[in-house]
Amino acid sequence: QVQLQESGGGSVQAGGSLKLICQVSKDTVSDRCMAWIRQTPGKEREGVAAIDHDDFTNYKKSVEGRFTVSKDKTKNVLYLEMNFLKPEDTAMYYCASVRNYAYCATLLAHFYDTWGQGTQVTVST
Repeated sequence: QVQLQESGGGSVQAGGSLKLICQVSKDTVSDRCMAWIRQTPGKEREGVAAIDHDDFTNYKKSVEGRFTVSKDKTKNVLYLEMNFLKPEDTAMYYCASVRNYAYCATLLAHFYDTWGQGTQVTVST
């Protein structure tokens, strides 16, 4: 069964940058629909960025132009590069995946069936 492990979270000031990494094991990142989903306490999970098996990308409006999702197929990892971070980006960020291509590139969290443990991102003013 595929496994996902996130890293790269941390605390930064507003305007700063972070790069999240999701290591995929027991499957190949290029064959899966992948996404970054975030959640803050008491709120619904929200899709931030998604990428399909053909590298088509989809972003939440509030992060377009600031976040970039990409894959490194040689390393079997998914990235989320986050620039110009805002306090409202503070959340636990999860790497999520599904093999059903009908759901590829969706930002709807409930379509993803495999999740990592999450990595915390905190942006201060």
